[in-house]
Amino acid sequence: MAGPAALLRQCPLLLPQNRERTVYEGFVTAQGRDFHIRILLPMDFQMKNARLECSWHLKKILNQYQHVLKQEIALKNTQDLHIPRPPEYYSCLVRDLEILGWNKVAYMDTGLTTVKLKAEDSCGRQHLITLKFNAKYPTEPPDCLVDFPVPFAISWMPQSSLLDIYNQFLVALESLKEFWDAMDEIDGKTWVLEPENPTRSATTRRIAIGNNVSVSVEVDPRHPAMLPECYFLGADHAVNPLRTKLNNNMHSWDPEISLLQNLKDLLEIDFPSRAVLEKSDFAKDCGICYAYRLNGTTPDQVCDDPRCGQPFHQACLYEWLQGLPSSRQSFNVIFGECPYCNK
Repeated sequence: MAGPAALLRQCPLLLPQNRERTVYEGFVTAQGRDFHIRILLPMDFQMKNARLECSWHLKKILNQYQHVLKQEIALKNTQDLHIPRPPEYYSCLVRDLEILGWNKVAYMDTGLTTVKLKAEDSCGRQHLITLKFNAKYPTEPPDCLVDFPVPFAISWMPQSSLLDIYNQFLVALESLKEFWDAMDEIDGKTWVLEPENPTRSATTRRIAIGNNVSVSVEVDPRHPAMLPECYFLGADHAVNPLRTKLNNNMHSWDPEISLLQNLKDLLEIDFPSRAVLEKSDFAKDCGICYAYRLNGTTPDQVCDDPRCGQPFHQACLYEWLQGLPSSRQSFNVIFGECPYCNK
């Protein structure tokens, strides 16, 4: 977790947006202006592979300092140069890989310091575990990076080997089978608006219900058969009846049937089917920037007037309302006229 810790030390005003601490949002000041930014860390938390999402205004400013950024990146990358290991390290690692089986190796770097192993769970899903070795292997275990929604800690002793790690990896895969079954059913039978390409560690899904109406569900990976946290997005007149149905029917949640079927029963709805409808049938572009996806987010703010119902990106709407002389702000909530219908 050195990556997130280092990131927060350098940028203390960034806020983590997920449990895995791979997504951060906040604001930076450049040339006297505040800009919203979103930082996406890879699963191995390597800062050098992080992705920055921001407005085109900030990108234009950053482009002026590309030569400075390149120099800083070059300096930081010199710390990652390969350090030679003792001969015993290589002989032990190669022996462990032979015992494990080379058919389970998906990737290996030229310095034999990083190895990726592949495995298939009982449902045929493919998974990877990345192992990063230090020079004291096998006295000390490698760092293990996995795409899991829960922490993965290995049990290790000096006489342990890669086979022990691999077997623990397989056990962990089976312990998450029920969670991934539930998420795969949602991904396969509904229109998931966010995340666009969910990873195996993602525990949330924003599911389309109708025109500009959706529900964001947060599933507990350790108890996937239990009622998830549900947050409705859309105009009040559309989501209030859904909240009422959820509150009135939650006592009938049945852990013996699938999570998706439970949601249908409690909300008394059928989610839009991927087999019948296209995403464009219920996913409308933002009424301000006229785009559907902006910096990885989709429109989730909707005009409350039933005759309008135009959706907007939160960032677009906030910037628009800030520029209106008639808008007012109370703490972190801003009030103003709809850019589309003026209500």
